[in-house]
Order: sequence, then C-alpha cells, then structure tokens
Amino acid sequence: MKKAIVVGGTSGIGKALVELLLEKNYSVGLCGIERDDLTLLKNANPQHLIIKFIDCGKENCSGEINTLVNDLGGMDLLVFSAGIGHLNKDIGYTVENPANKVNVLGFTEVVDWGYRYFHKQGSGHLVGISSVAGLFGFRTTPAYTAAKGYQINYLEALRQKAHRSKFPLFVTDIRPGFVDTEMTSDKKKFWSTSTHHAAQLIYKAILHKKGIAYVKPRWWIVGFAVKFIPNWLRSRL
Repeated sequence: MKKAIVVGGTSGIGKALVELLLEKNYSVGLCGIERDDLTLLKNANPQHLIIKFIDCGKENCSGEINTLVNDLGGMDLLVFSAGIGHLNKDIGYTVENPANKVNVLGFTEVVDWGYRYFHKQGSGHLVGISSVAGLFGFRTTPAYTAAKGYQINYLEALRQKAHRSKFPLFVTDIRPGFVDTEMTSDKKKFWSTSTHHAAQLIYKAILHKKGIAYVKPRWWIVGFAVKFIPNWLRSRL
C-alpha cells in the first residue's frame, strides 16, 4: 500500500485529494491548521488515515511532518497544498507577511525537506500546488501572486535536479485556475471547478508523473498567452 502525506489537507483541494487517495487505497497522513470536523473521514478510514494539526507558518514544521511520516510508516508521495491568499486592500505588510510565511517560507522548508527525503530514499513523488496566478503579478494580491511565482520557479529547479538523478524521483507542479473553495467564495470566477473535480485532475497528473498540470487543463491557454502580453498592457490590468 502506497503512503502519502498531504500538507494542507484539512480543507479545500487538499481535503478532497485526501478523500480520493483513500479511495485509491493509499495510507494517508493529513496535516493542516483548519480544525474542521474530520470525524467522519477518520471513522471511515481508521487504519489508513493519521491526522495532525501542523502550522506551516512556523519554523521547523518539517520536523513535525517527519514525525507524521514515521507514524505512517514511510512516504511515497508528498503533496504541498497549504496556502494563504488575501486581498491587500492597502493594508500592506500586515496582511502580506502571514501569507509569505506559509506560501514562501513554509513551502520552501517542507518542499526542500521532502525532496531530500526522497533523494535519500531513492524514490518518491513531490507535488506542489502553485497557481495560474503565479504567472503574473496582480495589484490586489501582490504577495500571493509573487509567492506562487516563487513556487513555480522553485519546483522547476527541483524538477531539473530530479531529472538528473539516477532513480525514480518526480516533481509535479499543479497550477489551478479558479477552484470553488472558501478562500475564493467571494470572488467572481470563470472556468471554475469543484474541489472534487480538481482532486481527480490532480490525481491523474500524479499517475502520469506530469511535470506541469493545469486544473482545469484549459488554463494552459492563459499560461501560454500571458507570455506574450506586453508590459504596457500588463500595467493596465
């Protein structure tokens, strides 16, 4: 039985992916900060699910995740789905810094630890859920879009390293567009998808060991087109 750790698995896309992985006969270690009622999920999978509440905005969170891995008995798949995104509304650093702590510092610590774990093990699959928003800056969410751009480039660098390894080590960058979660409930959306459908598309990308996958796939059009938007037009978005 394969073993997966989902960081940020207590809500949204992460939780939907946990549910799907359990259906696919994975043993899963779930961690996050939202303390939603997970009783039904735990009761339905008492032997194959371990839940820990871990804050990726704090230093040394990877040590707690490593303990979760030991409790699970190993790790074949690591998914980093944790993230914070807020409209700035001219509040500035007060609202930007908490997002940076999770989306940049927490992401870096967990993903770097996960890659090294798999490298030492000689196999593994690292998945980071970034965003289409990381392909361009946007005035109302400067920290979020910048952090997601950081994640995209960081995952690309690790993917280059993995490609040069002599064993099966894979790195996948999942780039969702709009997904119907609590974080986006008050925003106007197009091409949106449910968390359940997003999880299915992510699982498909994991099975096929894709380097980059868009959720929904049509979002690759935006990813392609944004490269050709001139700077004068970007500044007017």
